[in-house]
Amino acid sequence: MPVMKRLLQSVLLCVVVLVITSAASHPAQVVTPSPTERAKNTLSTPKAIVLGLVEGLTEYLPVSSTGHLLVAERLMGVGEHQDKAATDTFTVVVQIGAILAVLGIYRKRFVLMFEGVLGKSVDGRRTLASLIVAFIPAAVIGQLLGDTIKEHLLQPWPVVAAWFVGGVAILVFVANQARIRVRVTSIDAISVQQAVLIGLAQTLALWPGTSRSLVTLIAAMLLGISLPVAVEFAFLLGFITLSAATAKELLSNGSELFHTFGVLNPVIGTIVAGVAAWAAVRWMIGYLQHHPLTIFGWYRIVIAGIGAALILGGAI
Repeated sequence: MPVMKRLLQSVLLCVVVLVITSAASHPAQVVTPSPTERAKNTLSTPKAIVLGLVEGLTEYLPVSSTGHLLVAERLMGVGEHQDKAATDTFTVVVQIGAILAVLGIYRKRFVLMFEGVLGKSVDGRRTLASLIVAFIPAAVIGQLLGDTIKEHLLQPWPVVAAWFVGGVAILVFVANQARIRVRVTSIDAISVQQAVLIGLAQTLALWPGTSRSLVTLIAAMLLGISLPVAVEFAFLLGFITLSAATAKELLSNGSELFHTFGVLNPVIGTIVAGVAAWAAVRWMIGYLQHHPLTIFGWYRIVIAGIGAALILGGAI
């Protein structure tokens, strides 16, 4: 519990610090930025570190990394002007750190799935097949509606609403969790039908602020999958989904990212994200062995309140 408090408090502390430091850099009226203001709004090394930390701590926790990054970017003024497209690419590419963290933690599972591809492991083949099936719905819908979602939903109020609704959903789920009968206790026992349903649930996370981990975890447990297995499946599915999104973004806008921000700061942000994600995932695996999801529900409600206050106060 003390470790949990430190992890979540660190995210809240980032928000508070950003609010204080950004107060003088957000005038009420919109003006054309001067060269000095333009320099303040670019991706400096300290800002890359903060964004990497926020991404790593929140990517796999059921609190929405997208929502936290949106707030952090706006508080620091990153991507407010000509850097917007490059900043959007950075927030996707920095996920590479989180991807590598899961690859390292679950390396034995990845070896088993590779052996499944080679025909040497039935369990590995079943697990990989379930993950691919679960990945397809979000990949298809994301491809079809990705630009529309980014244009209309990647805004502060939709994120705050998703934070709050997700928090209430967690509390309701936990209150009724004892009624669910656990039927699946190993990841290779997840059926294709269950994988499809989890994949369909993951499409809800296309709404920024919802959290991919949240919807996949709850969907899996509602289907009778044990919490430890649901956690592992959610992380592995996140690995595939994030890898695909990052590869697509790099191919589409990677040159613009590096042309605008250079190479060093994106790399620094990615490294920080990887270390933070490794710590967050290791903690969550252990924490959920003895505790329900309740604390994440309350955290989301609190952060939704903070987000609403920032919007009404004109900070973001």
